[in-house]
This record gives sequence, C-alpha cells and structure tokens, in this order.
Amino acid sequence: MGPRFRGDDTAFCVDDRAMTHPLRPGVIAAIAALALDQASKLWLLFVFDIGHRGAVKLTPFFDLVLAWNVGISFGWFQNDSPLAQIILTSIKAVAVIVLAIWMAWSRTLIATVALGLIIGGAIGNAIDRFAYGAVVDFALFHIRLGEKTYNWYVFNLADVAIVAGVAALLYDSFRGVAAAKAP
Repeated sequence: MGPRFRGDDTAFCVDDRAMTHPLRPGVIAAIAALALDQASKLWLLFVFDIGHRGAVKLTPFFDLVLAWNVGISFGWFQNDSPLAQIILTSIKAVAVIVLAIWMAWSRTLIATVALGLIIGGAIGNAIDRFAYGAVVDFALFHIRLGEKTYNWYVFNLADVAIVAGVAALLYDSFRGVAAAKAP
C-alpha cells in the first residue's frame, strides 16, 4: 500500500517505509516523554533509592517523595486488586490506540506533538502499572500558609507530559484549526 493523502497533499506512510514529516514530531514527542519518565523513575527508585530516603526537601515548596498510585489520575478510584489493574490497563491501551489514530490524522504540528506527549505519558504510567502494580509518583509541590500546609497531588514526568499535551491541544483548538479536533 502506498502513501495515503489527507486532502492537504501531506503524505504519511502506512507501509514499511520510513514515516514522513507530519507524524515524526508526534512519535519523537512520545518517545521523549516515555524515555524521560522511565529514566527519572528508575533513577529515583534504584540509584537515588528514594524508598529508603523518605521525603527529600529540595526547595521550600518542592519535595521528592515516593508514592505508589494504584488508582487513576489524581489518585481517583484507588484499588490494587488484579482485576482493577487489568481494567485500568485495558482502558489505557484503548485510549492510546485512539490517540494514535487521532495523531495520524492531525494536521497541525501543535496537535501532533501534544498527542505524542499524551501517548508517551500514558505508556510510561502503563509500564509502571505492569512492572510494579502501581504508578510511581515522586514530585510534590506544597505551600505553607500560617500553620497549615497545602499539598498538590504527587505526580511524575508522565503526568507532566499528559497535562502539557492536553494544554497544547486546548490551545490548538482555540486557534480555530479544524484538524485539531478529534476524529
């Protein structure tokens, strides 16, 4: 099968040839997000040994802590049963496939990269779920006002990639380019 056209004379490859320009930035973004996420987690777990160090204060408002998230975003639906983990992983796999299809049809660089970031982050967290039974979270922002400390959710670089990707998709959608919208 030869290259397929999307109406704007931009070809991308669906056979065994190297992908052309339109899809490449998204794939690079996905690989970069995945690599940075997994490298940071492996380093924190096995080199820095954050599990034995406990919380490490880096600034007055940022700490490194180890949190195992068995739920989904922001710790919702906490459940560490094998069935729940299989269901969450299955949902994530379907979402990655849908996002990859969307990325393949995207006509803007911003949307392509944004979708790549979301895909890379989702795969990074899915690897954790498969390897450890939970997602490794480690970054904690907090602020102290008077006697009370307010903490943000503990997160990781995969979460940063997902949030950045969603923000970029929102930005792209406000630009009025029809191709930024989901198929």
